[in-house]
Amino acid sequence: MEKFGKSQPVRRVEDVRFLTGRGAYVDDTAPKGALYAWFFRSSVAHAEITGLDVADAREAPGVHLVVTADDLAAAGVDLNIAGATVKNRDGTDGAAPMRPILARDRVRHVGEAIVMVVADSLTQARDAAEMIGLDTEDLPISLGVAEGGPTIHPEAPGNRAFDWGLGDEAATEAAFKAAARTVSLEIADNRVIVNSMEPRGCWAAPEGDRLHLAFTGQGVWGMKDRLAKALGMQPEDVRVTIPDVGGGFGMKAMTYPEYYAVAFAARTLGRPVRWMSDRSEAMLSDNGGRDLVSVAELAFDADHRITAYRVTTRCNLGAYNSQFGQPIQTQLFSRVLMGVYDVQTTWLGVQGFYTNTTPVDAYRGAGRPEAIYVLERVMDRAARELGLDPWDLRRKNFIAPDKFPYKTATGEVYDVGDFNKVLSRVALQADAAGFAARRAADAGRGLMRGQGLCYYIESILGDPSEGAKVVFEEDGGVAIYVGTQSNGQGHETVYAQFLSDQTGIPAANIRVVQGDSDLIKMGGGTGGSRSVTVQNNATLATVARMIEAFTPYLAEKMGVDAARVVFDDERFRAPGSNLTPTFLEAAEMARADGRSDLLTHEARVKLEARSFPNGAHVAEVIIDPDTGVVTVDRYTVVDDFGNLINPLLAEGQVHGGVVQGIGQAITEHVVFDEDGQLLTASFMDYALPRADDVPMIGFTSEPVPSTANIMGMKGCGEAGTVGALAAIANAVQDAVWDRGVRQVDMPFTPLRVWTMLRDDAVAAE
Repeated sequence: MEKFGKSQPVRRVEDVRFLTGRGAYVDDTAPKGALYAWFFRSSVAHAEITGLDVADAREAPGVHLVVTADDLAAAGVDLNIAGATVKNRDGTDGAAPMRPILARDRVRHVGEAIVMVVADSLTQARDAAEMIGLDTEDLPISLGVAEGGPTIHPEAPGNRAFDWGLGDEAATEAAFKAAARTVSLEIADNRVIVNSMEPRGCWAAPEGDRLHLAFTGQGVWGMKDRLAKALGMQPEDVRVTIPDVGGGFGMKAMTYPEYYAVAFAARTLGRPVRWMSDRSEAMLSDNGGRDLVSVAELAFDADHRITAYRVTTRCNLGAYNSQFGQPIQTQLFSRVLMGVYDVQTTWLGVQGFYTNTTPVDAYRGAGRPEAIYVLERVMDRAARELGLDPWDLRRKNFIAPDKFPYKTATGEVYDVGDFNKVLSRVALQADAAGFAARRAADAGRGLMRGQGLCYYIESILGDPSEGAKVVFEEDGGVAIYVGTQSNGQGHETVYAQFLSDQTGIPAANIRVVQGDSDLIKMGGGTGGSRSVTVQNNATLATVARMIEAFTPYLAEKMGVDAARVVFDDERFRAPGSNLTPTFLEAAEMARADGRSDLLTHEARVKLEARSFPNGAHVAEVIIDPDTGVVTVDRYTVVDDFGNLINPLLAEGQVHGGVVQGIGQAITEHVVFDEDGQLLTASFMDYALPRADDVPMIGFTSEPVPSTANIMGMKGCGEAGTVGALAAIANAVQDAVWDRGVRQVDMPFTPLRVWTMLRDDAVAAE
């Protein structure tokens, strides 16, 4: 792997642009003179629309267009935003009720878009929306994640969208009956609101007979295909672009109703139209994350080895199938069902339910954090009930290094792993040996300290195919066209650095081009931690073609046989020739000779296997029993990401993921009232973690290079969140265990923790 040993902690080049206010986000790039869209949204969670009067709004000052669902239908627009479904256990398809671009006959959650108003100014559009007359007849609300309750969709009796299963249910049941010991724990995984720094937005504009949509997304091709289908256009007549994006986290990976409506308006009016969400609007309309309850059960033999694992889950889909809503807690959850433990007898049963809340979909990790949270919580509980050290129980059940490649019970093939080595390293980095002394010191001050361990593994998801194109430009620079999409991860730095490492072209001369369906034939976008691995694999293939193409040309210049020409990652060389051109020099020679065929190179390749990042998180929390305040005092991560291109960026990704995990675990609390009203629809009520909620986060790389790709890399974008949830929750459980508290569920807000401790004290009296 010598070729990939150049990894250096290079600072992100794009940050200069972002930090000096020169970023070009979607609201910065809207065409001059674009009209403004505003969406009139439902203020109730469930109701029949009995009357909708938009006549006054259409006559309001500055208004150019008012659009309802009936208007879209009359224009031939396909109103339905389809979402993926899964198969039920009986072989039938999961429910697929219509999700309209604009509500037509019924509203099903607060914030659902009903009417779009387009005007000269945002103020005029909002004022016109105030003139809309809406009559509704309230319907009963369903908020429970269980079968029954008022019907939301006729296609889903009892509001159950699907009943899905994976594994051998009978064998698992038999293993439990034969077990020496069993352990069970109910585990709630609370809903979060994603809250990317930049809310969602878009603009659309006619370009001749074509239509251009720019939006805040994580890939252009899915949006392009869906938009063309909805509007009845040919895909080649639709251009989709993504400018700078201020955070995505999975929430921006899918299409939303506003994008279709704005595109329709631009096409109808023949003028550019823009829309940008405000924060409360985002909280009411962006897909939420997580929101499930699981019962996890482990069966053990007399030697404390796990013989079977069973999980039954009920998950909240919200009011509709979002684009990936059904697969998240089923297919994606199952990817890492058994984590890093050597167990082949498993059963996962999942039921999904509709509720009168905002739809739920992918959030950083998309199913993998949920699965690891459940597994590592019940592993911690098992250690306590069996009277074992939680570190030792994990070691006893790890997949041994000599068992790789290892096929899991759910069909994944882990290529490599040395989990005990990583766990031993994190014990040193976290000073696990000193924990008892720290706990005793805190106890002397009336405080409760707990330590939590989580060992996670993540499955890289998304399209394993990707392409790259390298163009030598006239100004002496080089452009690399990529099919992934940065949402703040530092792709401009990483991709330029990797191409530079492989070609010797200075990174400062390399320009990364992304997010334009006209410039890039196809791509898988960003999601599932796929970007760096698949994109750089495509870059390697492209560099190989570059070398292959330039070799015979330069051999002629050198006066040698082509077989004697080699490229040493910086220069072309051949014995017997003093000519040693760099790639840039070779390109200039080709340009001077009119060899334009040597100035553009591209390749598209597929990774035949996925990589599996893994690692250990150790959290230490301090609880003040008088106030219930939980403070994360120490946090240590040791990760196996394989070979790193840029350790600095990898560490930044881990830090960001851990902070989002701390937020979900301690501060972020989504609350709907009994009428389906979101009570936490502003930052006054929804608490994102602040700097003083987060400790210094130790990060150490302990690589076991992947064999699934030639670079030996493993993705890192979601790993921080995958490990953080259980590490924090297990630490809280550890802190309160001696007080007799046996059920702890996120978020660990002061009131919730204080109440747990108080109720325990009352029960003990």
